[in-house]
Amino acid sequence: MQVIVGAGSVGTIIAGRLAAAGEHVKLVSRSGGGPVHPLIERVCADASDAVALRSVAAGASVIYNCVNPQYYAWPTDWPPINRALIGAAAANDAVLAITGNLYGYGPGPFGPDRPMTEDMPLAATSRKGRVRVAMWQEALAAGIRTFEARASDYISPTSSIIEMALPALRAGRTAWLPGALDAPHSYTYIGDVAQTLITLAADERAWGRAWHVPSPPPMTARSLLGTVARVGGLPAPRLRSYPLAAVWAAGLSDRFAKEFREVRYQHVKPFVLDSSRVTATFGLTHTPVDEAVQSVLGSDPSGSIARGGSVPSKSTSE
Repeated sequence: MQVIVGAGSVGTIIAGRLAAAGEHVKLVSRSGGGPVHPLIERVCADASDAVALRSVAAGASVIYNCVNPQYYAWPTDWPPINRALIGAAAANDAVLAITGNLYGYGPGPFGPDRPMTEDMPLAATSRKGRVRVAMWQEALAAGIRTFEARASDYISPTSSIIEMALPALRAGRTAWLPGALDAPHSYTYIGDVAQTLITLAADERAWGRAWHVPSPPPMTARSLLGTVARVGGLPAPRLRSYPLAAVWAAGLSDRFAKEFREVRYQHVKPFVLDSSRVTATFGLTHTPVDEAVQSVLGSDPSGSIARGGSVPSKSTSE
């Protein structure tokens, strides 16, 4: 039996793929939601409740951390959730598979000044980056079997640049974005995040290390949204970037905009992910961008397109 904590995009895809492979799955969230399948047991529980989570996870071989608190609440909400997940994994001798991101690398001289690799120092200067670093270090220090699959901003229907721009694209209006339009940027398809977590959870070579999820060559926001328009049969996108002053002003009244300020560096300069290590070790490769976008736009709602094994987002559903 495998337990997935968090019924957002990634957790839902993992649940569907495991169930399709004949695995009994518990999908845990505050709402108790998720896909309906005979092998998916939907459980209502608070991920920060260590006692409840340990009980729910009894007998689990793998526990997937696919939960993500609200962006502005990471410093307060993540620590108890992380401790509860680590405790549940320790109590059940389960592998803890962590859905990670790139916040921990921080800005230059190690972060986006060169392609990010798994051996780079975790030199985060942002509050959210330091939270992610502490989570990973705590998991390693706990002596459990664990790994982290780190992805860049998602190619996803939610918590993504696509979600941000799509209403304007469909209406033929100008889409406004908070970052640079033409800076090279790595994007990671959510289906590849799910497949990487599933594959690495079953392979002891992955444990005790961080791995980058297979991602396509860097694109710009303009090129990604151009692909979205082309694949979706939409008019060529009209895009504008908010000036820095507007981003800062928005932060006075909007919590997400306020939190975005400290990680804006990820979206105004090259922000490139090197995922060659996971490909060389496990044979995993990224889904072609057109197929990923087609899935996100709804032709494959389950996100089941995968290769080689079958913005970091502001928040995902728990």
